[in-house]
Formats: sequence, structure tokens, C-alpha cells
Amino acid sequence: MNWQSVSFDWNQARAFLATVEEGSLSAAARALGQTQPTLGRQVAALENELNIVLFERIGRSLVLTQSGLELLDHVRAMSEAANRISLTASGQSQTIEGQIRITASDVMSAYILPTALKKLREIAPLVEIDVVAANDIRDLQLREADIAIRHIRPDQPDLIARLVNEATVHFYASKSYLDRHGRPESFDEMSDHAFIGFGNNDRMIEHLNPLGLSLTAKNFRLGSECGVVAWEMAKNDLGIIVMSDGVAAGAPGMERVLPDMEPIVFPIWLTTHRELHTSRRIRLVFDLLAEFLTKQVV
Repeated sequence: MNWQSVSFDWNQARAFLATVEEGSLSAAARALGQTQPTLGRQVAALENELNIVLFERIGRSLVLTQSGLELLDHVRAMSEAANRISLTASGQSQTIEGQIRITASDVMSAYILPTALKKLREIAPLVEIDVVAANDIRDLQLREADIAIRHIRPDQPDLIARLVNEATVHFYASKSYLDRHGRPESFDEMSDHAFIGFGNNDRMIEHLNPLGLSLTAKNFRLGSECGVVAWEMAKNDLGIIVMSDGVAAGAPGMERVLPDMEPIVFPIWLTTHRELHTSRRIRLVFDLLAEFLTKQVV
């Protein structure tokens, strides 16, 4: 190998890739935790080192040149290799300290996880936990998180997944809301009530109506992308909401609607990267969460 031909800095290549992925120098600088001038100098240094122009400025936008496009796939491959190196190194760590990122839905993060984290603090006080509360699926292979709690089983071969529980879900509303608006005794009567949506209301209607309901967009006049906000709306007498029994059990002011209906059931998968599973701290947290979620009503 001609080592003299490899003369540019990986940080420069990373600055170039971040600019492409984030869409601007300022956004890339924020993503990498740098200042915009520093990142701009790194991109300029890469251009000087390779003697090519990577971006053209058109108005306020940066547009990749043909040289930049040809370089992009190679830099992405470098980034993937760097991620694999980081994963391997993290997997070899045998200390019970350091940071672990756990991603779960905002509702799970707010109402279920804290009890497990309290136990973890007692067992491993030097482990730093960063909870990524997100309702979208974060990519473990790109190190957006180390451990994920999901409702669908991942299909990537490099991920380890364990089915730890099956959550049960019912309809809930505050007792004061039901006192004022009546307690529905059938799915037909549910159509006369206000519902609190979270996420995509059209998708929620598609999932609920096959159960026997006849809901429309008119039933969902309040809602939020954030499940925690939607749950607080329901607790403040604004309507009926779909919620897991584990979360509802911690809210004494909430009452199950149609208590005799069969629960909606969905799986709880605990997932981590195969190489991270060899790390003592990852294994400790993974096993603790598995034990907790297996026993917990979620």
C-alpha cells in the first residue's frame, strides 16, 4: 500500500460528510458540536489536500460538485467502517462505567423506565444513562443508541433482540370526563366521544376501527405527536385515549373505558448490537432491563 498517498485527515472527511447529510455548514457544525468556522476550515482543508472543489455555493445553498458526488460514496464507506471500529472497541470494554444510550418511546421513557433506572443506580452508580425518548426508530448500527426498547422486532442481522413482554392496551379517560359525558357501554357509543390522538390520527383510526369502532377525524380534535402530552390531555378531562395498562395503573384519576373488552396486545422487544453485547456495562444494563420489563406490567 502506498501510505504516502493517504494524506488527508478523517476529521476533514467527516466534516464533508456531515455537511452533505445535514444540508449546510451550520447544521453540520451543530451535529458535530463544533463552530461553523472550524467546520468550514476542515472542508476547505480537504479540498486543498485533494486538490478538488467539493461544493459550489448557489445563493445561500451549498451544492455538491461532480467531484464531491464521486467522493461521497467512498467517504460514507469510511464512516461505516469508523462506526464498526467504534462498536468493536465499545464491545471490548470491561469496565462497569461510561455512558449508555437507551432509546424508547416518550411514554415508556417517562412512566416505565425510571423505576428500572433507580435499580441500576444502586447496582452500577458509575454508569451514565442517556435516555433518548423518541417515537421513531433509532438506528443502533449508526450508534444513535446502544439499547432500544421497540414494539417491532428488528430484522438487521447484526442486532440481538429479545422478546421481554407483551403489553396490554385499553381505552382510558378521566373519571371526571366520564362523569360529565357518560360511560360508553359499546363500541357504537364510543363514536359519540372525544378522543386524544398521538402520532398519526389517520393511522390510529385505521388500527382502531377494525376492532368494531366507527371513528373519524371528527373524534380526534385534540392530540400531539408526543405521547406524554397526549396522556396529560386525557388526564385533564379532554377525552378518551388509548394507553398501556402499565402506564394507566400509575394514574389513579384515570378509568378504563369498556373494562370487559379484550385488550389490544403488542410485543416489547429489547434490542442491542451484537458486538456491544460483549461489553460488561451493556450486558449489565441489557439484562437488568430484560428482567425488569419481563416482570413489569407495561
